[in-house]
Amino acid sequence: MTDLTELSLAEVGDLIRARKVSSVEVVKANLKRIAAWQGYTNAFIDVRGDEALKQARALDRDLSRGIVRGVLHGVPLAHKDMYYRAGKISTCGSVIRKKWKADFTCTPLANLDAAGAVDLGTLNMAEWAGGPTGHNIHVGDCKNPWNPAHITGGSSSGTGAAVAARMAYGGLGSDTGGSIRLPAAACGVVGLKPTWSRVSRYGVMARAWSLDCVGPLTRTVRDCARFMRALAGHDPMDPTSSREPVPDYEGMLGAGVKGLRIGLPKNFYFDSAHPETVAAIHAALKVLEDLGAIVVPITVPDPARMFESADTLSKTEAAVIHRRWMAERPKDYSPQLFARTEAGFHIPAMRYIEAQAMRGPVIRDFVEKVFSKVDMVAATVIDHPVPTRAETDVQVSGAVPAMVGRITRPTRPFNYLALPSIAVPCGFGKAGLPISFQLAGRPFAEGRLMQAAHAYQEATDWHLRSPKMRAA
Repeated sequence: MTDLTELSLAEVGDLIRARKVSSVEVVKANLKRIAAWQGYTNAFIDVRGDEALKQARALDRDLSRGIVRGVLHGVPLAHKDMYYRAGKISTCGSVIRKKWKADFTCTPLANLDAAGAVDLGTLNMAEWAGGPTGHNIHVGDCKNPWNPAHITGGSSSGTGAAVAARMAYGGLGSDTGGSIRLPAAACGVVGLKPTWSRVSRYGVMARAWSLDCVGPLTRTVRDCARFMRALAGHDPMDPTSSREPVPDYEGMLGAGVKGLRIGLPKNFYFDSAHPETVAAIHAALKVLEDLGAIVVPITVPDPARMFESADTLSKTEAAVIHRRWMAERPKDYSPQLFARTEAGFHIPAMRYIEAQAMRGPVIRDFVEKVFSKVDMVAATVIDHPVPTRAETDVQVSGAVPAMVGRITRPTRPFNYLALPSIAVPCGFGKAGLPISFQLAGRPFAEGRLMQAAHAYQEATDWHLRSPKMRAA
């Protein structure tokens, strides 16, 4: 019999709706998988098995009466522990919120509930979503299912690990400087950072409000498209959420890439990339070329300036959010996160205002200069082999700015630009860890990005590979 946990979100969802398998059976398979893999990865903070089974039974009863709740009917998901659910603890990866409960449910979870998804529980994350590796001294490090000695990427560490290890079919992450795409890349799954404003952030813990994005991590691009159909859209509770119509993302996937122009930056993104990363991405682009895409070498407006401006916004806004707790409960922060957040107190107001004021012109300049020539841009995500937890442990080295800068260098500029970007697995390095590339497009071009990424996955099998436990 097929292991249900090895199926994709779309595959298992189709089977549930066709009543070839029940949601209860699928949830039980996931809970069995969690029991086997949790000790290996430390991906979950809270497993809500009894409640998930109760949800699944109700959804199966609905289906027996001909009621389909939505595109995710009966599918088990799990989410980064910063999405507030009424009456449930949301730790945000911090001891400060170890027992804190929300009295309302955030819009992203409410949307997924309405689409019929089952909630398996909450997932590990970097403390206050403030780290790109997956380290957490409060709840324990999340570990890469391909090799637990290596990082998962962060801050959506548990989501990347849980999806890769087949403990859940997908889950929510958040992305302020790369926190969806980095764990997707490190764990070998798909991660979409939508256009800023595409998805409501009401009831979601903030890291830096002018950069934060809500998005999914899944095993396949089709899964991502289906997930986004349930997730995206305007929310009256979030005045920053866009009124841009939500297209049928999944319906767009079959259009192919013939004639699609993909820009390959000649500057910045590959400057410090490891040879095996470069080779894997060039091979991926060759696949897309063979499918009819046109790869165009381009020079992009300097992303280094965008990185610096995004860093200014992130540090300043995080300092505003945390200033009271940092004054009242400084010892409840890890030393590295305290130091990194404290830096925001020393950034002059003029620099913050300048970073915000120049943002519109920078975005307009990038869009005009780049997307007049190409439809999307291909770039690195993690531009070097996935490092170990030991070599990125800033509790030991203390080298916080250098480590954060190195890992987020390829991702953070797209947060400043507010542009959509999708991370897609495209190979494995010599050490057996995944390699990924990202595609970034014009505002609200998520559908076009998924169209290209799906075409790539249809022609390759990297996304079908799953990790195996290593002997202790």
